[in-house]
Amino acid sequence: MKFTELPTPCYLLDENRLVQNLAVLRDVARRTGAKILLAQKAFSMFSVYPLIREYLAGTTASGLYEARLGHEEFGGETHVYAPAYAEGEFREILEYADHIVFNSFTQWKAYGSLARAAGKSCGLRLNPECSTQPSDHAMYDPCGPDSRLGITIENFQPELLDGIEGFHFHTLCEQNSDDLVRTVAAFEQNFGQYMDGLKWINLGGGHHITRADYDVETLVHCIDYLQKKYKVQVYLEPGEAVVLNAGYLVSTVLEVMHNHKDIAILDTSAACHMPDVLEVPYRPPVYRGGEPGKKAFTYLLTGRSCLAGDVIGEYSFDVALGAGEQVVFEDMALYTMVKTNTFNGMPLPLIAIRRADGTDEVVRMFGYEEFKRRLS
Repeated sequence: MKFTELPTPCYLLDENRLVQNLAVLRDVARRTGAKILLAQKAFSMFSVYPLIREYLAGTTASGLYEARLGHEEFGGETHVYAPAYAEGEFREILEYADHIVFNSFTQWKAYGSLARAAGKSCGLRLNPECSTQPSDHAMYDPCGPDSRLGITIENFQPELLDGIEGFHFHTLCEQNSDDLVRTVAAFEQNFGQYMDGLKWINLGGGHHITRADYDVETLVHCIDYLQKKYKVQVYLEPGEAVVLNAGYLVSTVLEVMHNHKDIAILDTSAACHMPDVLEVPYRPPVYRGGEPGKKAFTYLLTGRSCLAGDVIGEYSFDVALGAGEQVVFEDMALYTMVKTNTFNGMPLPLIAIRRADGTDEVVRMFGYEEFKRRLS
């Protein structure tokens, strides 16, 4: 049976699973008083922002366009952080942002007066220099050697804190709350003495709060500790946790061939539609699929671009694959739609939502114009 009757490739968001995640996040916010924001860099499907804003306090942005999208489509609070701001864009950011976080004292000196004059709450991103990432996540470690993300204690200038209302750090990636506790301890050791008089602290993203084995009680304790000790508002800005296991990328087999291995060529592409598969690398789970050799039929799943390395991975299935069969990749809401590209003239997947009653509804379809518009 087909997973969906919609044309493929297709991103399909499961509304019920989204609501389950949101309920967990809202519970943490209600228990602690923390404010939880959607990190749009992971998920920017604004058609469901009206639903998400029933649970979360606002959005975070990494630059002008995300700030505008969050302000216009989500509402609530709009927080912006970028490693560096361009002057022309920064002036426009002031139209949309409520909180603005600066990555260095140089940026703070250049733009802080403009932000304060516009009535914005200003903060600094700090680097507690506490790496908790596994070695295969080095490219996602903001505390790694030579990181450009955040101010280290060596470069901290307390004499320039006048006007700063909050501190921000973001060091986690798909991690549990024990790593947050370690990071908070390092943060306090380096910067705790400068917390007096601040209004807020933002603990960033990477908190896998909605994962089944996540220790929510430790997170709650950590938030309560910070708020009571420093009398500040705590913010969290998860991205993945909002849509964890709530989305699919549905593809169709175009051809099966053999070259030492059985190879299934799909109508999707790792390079174009799920680039984390090549960048991280990330192995997405497959619906009714298993590890190579675990089931009767094993295939190397590949994309249809001309890139030789457009390979998703080896998976096994109970039944043989053939042209027309659907292959469904799970946990595909995060870092997919926001990263798609049209390399090789590859069509972008349509975007759809599976409603609570089980019906599938197309939200957006793309065509040749999306490809052409990106070119000159």
